[in-house]
Formats: sequence, C-alpha cells, structure tokens
Amino acid sequence: MKKIIAILMVLALMFSLTACGGTGTTSGAGATQMTMGTGGTAGTYYAYGGVLGSQIKNLTGIDINVVSTDGSKANIIGINDGDYQLGTVQSDVMAYAFKGTRTFEKEGKMDSFRVIAGLYAETVQLVTMDPTIKSVKDLRGKKVSIGAAGSGVYFNAVDVLNAAGLTEDDIIAQKQSFADSADALKDGKIDAAFIVAGAPTPAIQELSATNNVYLVPIDGDIATKLMEGDESFYTATKIPANTYKNQSADVTTVSIKATLIVSASASEEDVYNITKAIFDNISSINHAKSAELSIENATSGMAVPFHAGAAKYFAEKNITVNTK
Repeated sequence: MKKIIAILMVLALMFSLTACGGTGTTSGAGATQMTMGTGGTAGTYYAYGGVLGSQIKNLTGIDINVVSTDGSKANIIGINDGDYQLGTVQSDVMAYAFKGTRTFEKEGKMDSFRVIAGLYAETVQLVTMDPTIKSVKDLRGKKVSIGAAGSGVYFNAVDVLNAAGLTEDDIIAQKQSFADSADALKDGKIDAAFIVAGAPTPAIQELSATNNVYLVPIDGDIATKLMEGDESFYTATKIPANTYKNQSADVTTVSIKATLIVSASASEEDVYNITKAIFDNISSINHAKSAELSIENATSGMAVPFHAGAAKYFAEKNITVNTK
C-alpha cells in the first residue's frame, strides 16, 4: 500500500509540473511566457519581431515565442482568442478592430488588446508611370489599383480618394496585390497604384530600375483631412529623395504605423519591462527599421489606448499617452 501511495504521489507531482509548463503565462521557473504573432516568413513583421523578441528575452527574462501568421488581422484575433499575447499590426487595422468597423464588421468589435508602441512607418505610396498624374485629383477616370478587396491598402486608398473629393466610382478600380500592381503598371494595364509599405518597397524598386516611375504627393488639404480628428491614425511622412531611382526630390505623403500591441490582460510590470527593453536599448536592435524607433514616433498617431505598463514608461520620458 505504501508503494502504491508513493507511486500516486510521484504521478501527481509529474502532472502538476507538466501543467505549469504548458500553455499558461508562466514557466516552471516562474518566467512569463508570451507568444508574438507577426506576419509571413518573408516579410518585415516576422524578421523584426524575431529581433525584438530576442532583445526582450535577453533583457527582461520574458520568454517570447515569435510565430509566423497572416498578419495584422490574424494577430488581433489571436490575442482576442488567447493564442497570442503580443502582435505586430498596422495602426489602421487595429483601429478598425477596436471599433468593429470595415475589415472587422463581420467579427465585430475586438478591444482585448492595447498598444505598446508604434515601430515604423508604413507609407501610403501612390505610384504612376504617367507624368501627367501630378495629384490625387488627377486619378479621376483613370485605371487605379487600390489593393486587394478588404485589405488595409484598400481602405487607405478609399480614404485618400475621399479626402480628395473622389470616390471609388470616380476611377476604374482594380483590386490587386503589390506585385500584380507593379506588373500591371509596367504592362500599361493601369495608370496608377496605391502601395502601402515601408519605403523603399521592393516592388517599386524593381519597377523603377527599368522604368520611369513617379510618386504622386499626398499633401496639402488632402493630408490635412486624413490627419484631422483625435482618432486619426495617419501621420505626415516624407519619402526622401533618391529612395527610388530617378527620384530627385522628397515626396510628401502620409503613413500609418507598424505597431506592437499586447493583450490587455498582460501585467503592468511585464509591459513596462518590455517597453523599457526596446526604447532604452534602441542601438542594440539589429534591424534596418530600428532606425525609425523613437519615443515621438512610438506615441503619435494612435487611435487605440496604450497599455498602462507602456504608459508608465513613456511618462518617465515626459510623454503622456491615452490609456482609455
């Protein structure tokens, strides 16, 4: 009987240890565990997420598991479902989720996440090979790629058109991916294309290498309308001269931001430590996009509340962010 009791006690202890090291937020050693949703393995989200995850783990002890996903919407749904605790997302897509609008109309409002920080600009680039297209208003009656149906690019394009006094009905809309847009421009099948991504964007670089490519500015009253209001997620951006071949001058446009979000239920201490690990140690982040990391960029242009832990860190830098 004593042997049986001893065996049962050992089995119970083994089961307890296994449970502690499973899908919870802490490991057997007591360290917080978090899964970060990013994007496709060939994209910036995944690569950058891996670099950030390593830095956070090394400096805080928080165990970050970086996984490849379908991007912004999938990451928000993953956090909502409890599968992820962190995610990289477009600032506009997270705004749609928080209100249950546009690409989240079917799923409804999802507010189970909060912002840690903006990371880098994802620039709204209006590209053409037609030198007569000098402004957004010149798109009237033209064949224009406005991104895949339901994508973030699509809604960015509609926003820009509306700010210029146009609608989708005022153009001959084509709903195409970045690569398809570049091919269609090259083949003369479309007159212009909206591409939303960090600049320089490979699809535009490849096109400009062998063709005369022009970037149409999104500025003046159009930019003002896009950025007005406390809940706007657009910010002013300049694409520096020589970003693309034969681009001799800066081009003014707007951008949304690649943003790091976290589950609203994450502890204030953990999120404070994550934020501190990133922004107190920017120089040690080995990724090209780290050049855009700054307190100012991290805290501007956000239409979703920040996590209290991030707010605590930014307050130490004399920056107040919205947490409600």
